[in-house]
Amino acid sequence: MTDPAAGKRSRATLVEGAQARQAIIVGVVCYLLWGATPLLFMALGRAGANEWEIVGQRAMWSAPWALLLVFIMGQGPELSRILRQPRTVGLLALSAASVSSGWVVFVWAVNHGRNLESSLGYYINPLMNMAAGAVLFRERIDRIGMVAIALATVGVVVQTVALGHPPVVALFLATTFWIYGLIRRQVDADALAGLCVECLLLAGPGLALVLWLQFHGQGIFGSGLSPSLLISLTGPATVAPLALFSWTARRLPFSTIGFIQFLSPTVSFIIGVAVGERLSPLGMLSFVFIWAGAVVFAFGAWRASRRIQRAE
Repeated sequence: MTDPAAGKRSRATLVEGAQARQAIIVGVVCYLLWGATPLLFMALGRAGANEWEIVGQRAMWSAPWALLLVFIMGQGPELSRILRQPRTVGLLALSAASVSSGWVVFVWAVNHGRNLESSLGYYINPLMNMAAGAVLFRERIDRIGMVAIALATVGVVVQTVALGHPPVVALFLATTFWIYGLIRRQVDADALAGLCVECLLLAGPGLALVLWLQFHGQGIFGSGLSPSLLISLTGPATVAPLALFSWTARRLPFSTIGFIQFLSPTVSFIIGVAVGERLSPLGMLSFVFIWAGAVVFAFGAWRASRRIQRAE
């Protein structure tokens, strides 16, 4: 006779495996989209927009797109619940402040020929996530993970020598998004509704900044159909990956998210090389160490998944 309890456990395992695969696929799409965003910001820079206008328009256009997604997905009651909880709104205000400060530096870096350094920041960020997972959430990091972190740390040191100063842009981007991820993991809010609150909190300052720039003749919005349509794309380009990230962050271990995140800076690195940014031999060596860390971690993640499959 078959064991009903064993059958239920088997079905539960299959469901959990399917959910994990779905979360990984969503994470991959998220980071590929993120990696490609410099292309949009570079196009806006060539059209005459500075980093402040891009960030202000990004904040302003994100709110209606986020609201639209909330109501399409039937998350209106969840949004209302969050808005009635001052502590939750306060935490989301902190996460919004963290991510928006990263926006300013990232857009500036992209339009000042520093795609490579910004990509370095997003290589560092997953390592911060792994460390946070171990320290704050007691997620175990084995020897392979430690080797990966050590290799990437050497890469950051080499990059510091190559630049002649610490990679400030990279470290700032890594830290702000690390803080954002940590806060969002602690917020008692659905991913999409929480994102909507963040966008609503940023919309007011974004609108004020855009109006100030327009009043002083520094905005490109309204100067023509093409630049206006292009800058309005900052809304969906912001909401889509953030929504995917917020959903994924609550369903995958921090260490797994750390591995998937290597996709985004790789795309940004390729963009930087493609547009002709200078990469010295020493700078290239720093990326070799960081890539080696990513490969080592990927091997560790693959080996761990194989052990789990055999156990099941």
